[in-house]
Amino acid sequence: MVRKVAAEFIGTFILVFVAVGTAVFAIDASSGVGKVGVALAFGFVLVALVYAIGSASGCHINPAVTIGVFLSRRMDSGEVLPYLLAQFAGGILGALLIKVIVNSGVVDQTGALGTNAFDTAANPISLGGALLSEILLAAIFVLVVLLVTQDGGSHPAATGLAIGAALFIVHLVGINLTGTSVNPARSFGPALVEGGEALKQVWLFIVAPLIGGVLAAIVAPLLKNDDFSEVGGTRLN
Repeated sequence: MVRKVAAEFIGTFILVFVAVGTAVFAIDASSGVGKVGVALAFGFVLVALVYAIGSASGCHINPAVTIGVFLSRRMDSGEVLPYLLAQFAGGILGALLIKVIVNSGVVDQTGALGTNAFDTAANPISLGGALLSEILLAAIFVLVVLLVTQDGGSHPAATGLAIGAALFIVHLVGINLTGTSVNPARSFGPALVEGGEALKQVWLFIVAPLIGGVLAAIVAPLLKNDDFSEVGGTRLN
């Protein structure tokens, strides 16, 4: 369990620091990588992490994935809380270190430490629209994770690529809507460190992805009836 929790903590920290950090330091297309570059950062860092720590913890690094996996009966109930705590702690640490770098004189190109938002000048989508989009995008992402990691997957060696591609795609859709969460730990860390309006709105980016994870767990058995198990060294259990 220590190895699993450590992998989830470190993996979530890396995801937030690298991918959210890319948005904070380089989302301005005139001087950085732009929104597509940020989406690629999320996708590629997840690809790397799936192959790096998948055999240790399953590389959930996302409470929505953990909930989806648990509801799919692929992990023990006693593992859920330690996974969630490790993920949120990793997200907070990643956000704290981004803030340290911003405070050293680097411009925060998102203006809000890469936090997610709705009903703002940058993200004018309504509460209802934000809730719906985050639920759907999270459900799509978690569904892909659950399906490609089932026993009998057609291309086990490509599992990490499929999961990373799914995260990249949902970011392409969601960046202009809410900034894209689909991961409560990714959202909570920056919101906690940023405070203010971001912290007031973060509830949506915790609740919506978790609902998406539940929906994915309901839909997954309808699309593939094989038992969930280990595939290609990437365990989601």
